[in-house]
Amino acid sequence: MPPTDPAQLAARDVSFSDLDSMSAQCSEQNTSSPSKKLCMVPKARRMPSKKPKDDSLLAFLCAHIVEHQIGISINLILLLSLAHICFPRARRRTRTFFELSYRDPSTGLYTQGWDDMPFVFLWTIIFTGLRVAVMDYVLKPLANFGGIRSKRARVRFAEQAWLLVYYLPVWLFGMYIMYNSSFWLDLRAMWADFPTRTMTGLVKFYYLVQFAFYFHMIIVVNIEERRKDYHQMFIHHIITCGLISMSYSYYQTKVGIVILCLMDVVDIFLSTAKDLKYLGFSVACDVMFGLFIVAWFVARHVLYLAVCYSTYVHVPEVMPYGCYDSVTGEKLAETEESGIMTHILQSFRDPGAPVCFNKRIQSNFLAFLLALQVVTLIWFYMIIKVAYKVVTGQGADDVRSDDEGEDEEEEDFDVDEDLEAHHLNGMVQLPLEEEVGVEGLHFTRQGSPSKGSGVKGYRRNGNKSGSSRSSGISIPGHGDHKELLGRIGCDKPS
Repeated sequence: MPPTDPAQLAARDVSFSDLDSMSAQCSEQNTSSPSKKLCMVPKARRMPSKKPKDDSLLAFLCAHIVEHQIGISINLILLLSLAHICFPRARRRTRTFFELSYRDPSTGLYTQGWDDMPFVFLWTIIFTGLRVAVMDYVLKPLANFGGIRSKRARVRFAEQAWLLVYYLPVWLFGMYIMYNSSFWLDLRAMWADFPTRTMTGLVKFYYLVQFAFYFHMIIVVNIEERRKDYHQMFIHHIITCGLISMSYSYYQTKVGIVILCLMDVVDIFLSTAKDLKYLGFSVACDVMFGLFIVAWFVARHVLYLAVCYSTYVHVPEVMPYGCYDSVTGEKLAETEESGIMTHILQSFRDPGAPVCFNKRIQSNFLAFLLALQVVTLIWFYMIIKVAYKVVTGQGADDVRSDDEGEDEEEEDFDVDEDLEAHHLNGMVQLPLEEEVGVEGLHFTRQGSPSKGSGVKGYRRNGNKSGSSRSSGISIPGHGDHKELLGRIGCDKPS
């Protein structure tokens, strides 16, 4: 209910520039009547200044795409489906979006080629729409049910839960393929029978879907709010997509499956630990974080380096340099020092033609693997910093993420509400201007405190008003236009 008392209305017009004089007046009143203080001086928090909003056409288009990911994905899928059903003459082209290409009817095995790319494109669209749908209609309600009241925390919970929903079944799928393969726990067998031109339908589906997911993740890191490790994450996904595409086109899917399994298992522990933290299970989060560190070190700095070692040592022994028949695997000639990409993309450029392997190609693959190792080492340094906090009793905070709590606190406090709240017996309690850091901010709980919950039951100390565009177009669910642009990376740097 809006204030009607004159004193209250006057309090709403108080600005920070008047606080010093008001505080002095209040101090004089209290000094003249020490037995009965007429003025109480609460502390007020200074609101952060708002940056100008970006209402450019590019920003609006980016925001529109982000807000309609589900609709855009569904429309594209329906368009392809209707074209495939209604235009029989187009099915020769549209079939590649829905089916695995290059199947040999006599063996039931598959090979590689450019027609695999439409399949990857369709799955990229599927992941883009499916991610938002699962987050908005399943994971965010689940977060709310779990007691997560902060909007930002619910988004973060949903983002990590989505990764868990994907990585867990895909990792199990990859382990099933690897366990039933000839290269299970055998590094040398990864390079045997080069070139391994054919593969089963399961291997091809797994590889192309993984390629689509990591390509989709390149889009996601630019949609999500920028973390501290944005550049490492972006480079990681670029290198991963490069390794997947090159190993697929160069008949090295066996080592590709091994590397993907080593990378995916770590993210299962990480996402679980983060979600436990958002749900307020601090002890379980710390335990899971410990398991995550062990899994990270073993998978990405022991077993992964064993694969790098095998690439350097075993490759020349098992698959000597030279040119091979891509169909029979017979060695046709000694090494040929021609263009690297000519041989790597041979299965796409000229299927069935001879494929060559030389020292330069080996060095390029090893360079990509070591570059990925450098990125994971940077992350591991950040992880050790978090582990130190856990050991010293400070709890597991994700140093890879941005400081969510600070932003949430800054945007939730309102001076007007503080002024209104301190009206006592018709006397206005004048606020005192004071610089307060993040460490000085406090939330108040509703009702009784809840054990083990760092995010449950907090009452917001202000109401954030929504903002709309100057054009009159507003985006549902995103009252703060600047916040949305910050999430998608479309705002101009200040």
